[in-house]
Amino acid sequence: MNNLLTDIAGVRVGHADDAVLASGVTAVVFDQPVVAAMDVRGGGPGTREGALLDLANTVEKIDAIALSGGSAFGLESGGGVQARLAEQGRGLNVRGAVIPIVPGAICFDLLNGGNKKWGRFAPYRDLGYAAAAAATTSFALGSVGAGLGALTANLKGGLGSASAEISDGTKVAALAVVNALGSVTIGDGPWFWAAPFEIDGEYGGRGFPDSFTPDMLNMRIKGGPTATEAENTTLAVVVTNAVLTKAQAKRLAMIAQTGFARAIYPVHAPMDGDVLFAAATGEKPIDPLIGLTELGMVAANTVARAIARGVHAATALPHPGALPAWRDRFG
Repeated sequence: MNNLLTDIAGVRVGHADDAVLASGVTAVVFDQPVVAAMDVRGGGPGTREGALLDLANTVEKIDAIALSGGSAFGLESGGGVQARLAEQGRGLNVRGAVIPIVPGAICFDLLNGGNKKWGRFAPYRDLGYAAAAAATTSFALGSVGAGLGALTANLKGGLGSASAEISDGTKVAALAVVNALGSVTIGDGPWFWAAPFEIDGEYGGRGFPDSFTPDMLNMRIKGGPTATEAENTTLAVVVTNAVLTKAQAKRLAMIAQTGFARAIYPVHAPMDGDVLFAAATGEKPIDPLIGLTELGMVAANTVARAIARGVHAATALPHPGALPAWRDRFG
């Protein structure tokens, strides 16, 4: 286990980003189609193929997931991922017409200091293609791909990942792009809200503060208490090797998104666009009640860890007034 989403066999991840743009794309590519569902909790989401993942609709399996910066412009990244898969003959076959199924979601990073004057067409379709082409089992964390331009209320955001194995051999892993309205750390200190779930010092090993002061529990959000713009989102992908139906994948997504609340304060606000995708590769049968409950519990912990790792691994953008990274402030 490498503490990455790709600890689930048959999953690859690729990044493509542009330092001048201060934005990018991350593609999660599955070697075989997987059962998938989606859970949306934020009040300002931006998604692609979201309706397809609804339980009432027909298509159950997907080929990849596109995560992007760029706000609504970034939804084009899914077309780039789709183009790469089409070249490989991947996709849903409808009487000879092959259509790669690529849901996606975006976060807002248009005001982070990068140059967004891209002309007539945004670059996200090309970045999506490049990210899919670069997909492999080893990938970087922090300020890369869709996490390059991500910010939180008080520190640079980023892309994180984590994995876990349950005692019966079921595995679950998460990838998160952390561009949250709120804070991933407690007060003005180095402690992560996700501290109780940390494994082997994966995000600094600082634990919780000795005590909590009222100031630590005050609201810290982008733009301060009078903020009115939807400039935020945390995106996550959870993948398990369990055998799940589409309805069970939806329940997994719902339980796993509680990991956002364990790692971000506040979360799921009207100005957040929080989205979580859950996918199952279908290798290991599990009990549909107790087994799914335990899987969701561990998945939520893993999501919280991935969020903290994304901020812990981030590096600050090289722009005047840019938010510091966790490592800049706390070593």
